Amino acid sequence: MNVTTSDITPEWAPDPSVLPGWFAEALAVPREEGIVTVDGVRMHYFRWGNPAAPPVLMTHGFLSHARCFAFVAPFLARDYHVVAYDLSGMGDSDVRADCDMAARGREMIGVAEALGLLGHARKPIVAAHSFGSAVALEALELAPATFGGAVICDMMVLRPSELEKYKSNGRTSPGSGDPNRPHRRYPDYPNARARYVLSPPQPVGEPFLMDYMAYHALRREGINWTWKFSPAVFKRDNSQRLWLEIGPRLIAATGRKAIIHGEKSQLFTRDSRQYLRELGGEDIPIIAVPEARHHLMLDQPLAFTAALRAVIEDWSTGD
Repeated sequence: MNVTTSDITPEWAPDPSVLPGWFAEALAVPREEGIVTVDGVRMHYFRWGNPAAPPVLMTHGFLSHARCFAFVAPFLARDYHVVAYDLSGMGDSDVRADCDMAARGREMIGVAEALGLLGHARKPIVAAHSFGSAVALEALELAPATFGGAVICDMMVLRPSELEKYKSNGRTSPGSGDPNRPHRRYPDYPNARARYVLSPPQPVGEPFLMDYMAYHALRREGINWTWKFSPAVFKRDNSQRLWLEIGPRLIAATGRKAIIHGEKSQLFTRDSRQYLRELGGEDIPIIAVPEARHHLMLDQPLAFTAALRAVIEDWSTGD
């Protein structure tokens, strides 16, 4: 077990005494940090709780990392075996060559298998944010009997007309970028931190969490600082066609599904709820977190955690 409070460093938290008690206590919950190899690629993960408990598998959004759940998972650790991992090419996982969505779906299944989540009497529940939710959807389609359900957290689901409006404002699809553009290097941490922004752009309800996420998205390289993620992750199909298919695919995927989204999100809106109902998703619970935008764990971390825990507990009791 590593010492979890090492996440709190002077670079991003010069005065730890101002951090809220719930956050410091969450990071003090014992966790395991390690590496597993999935299809030849080293994958970084965190693990909380008793491996004999019902399993929960978490993953993050595009260019993010597993620590977006590091202050959420501890609230589940008493009753569940929780694993959060870095997608390949992001966080502290190695990059995977030719990593399309099918490869990422297989990767999720491989992480669950490598860490023993598939050997439990209860199938693992997946909780994934944004791009990670699209990965979860791929995994559900590839292996529909493998998982016990998926909690989809603010994945972009817009009806075709709303997607057109979204893109007409000059916005690009989530995850757009140039795979051939090398990372910039910054002379010190403050300069690097200043370049950390969210996509889509938004203020955050808890700025200290933005600092926390930014610090762990960066790494030292000699005397400079640069990003952990690999530019190679942009080498993928990110066409509008794929985003138009998300809603129907979500409805068609087998198994239990629930959606948690920010009430003020640009990517999952009040109309998104209606759109999914029209597609046949009347039985999918949809929970809006008040005062939260797309990055809902940075806006309302405790409310988001409560919603997530409620869904998982309801499904576990139902089992």
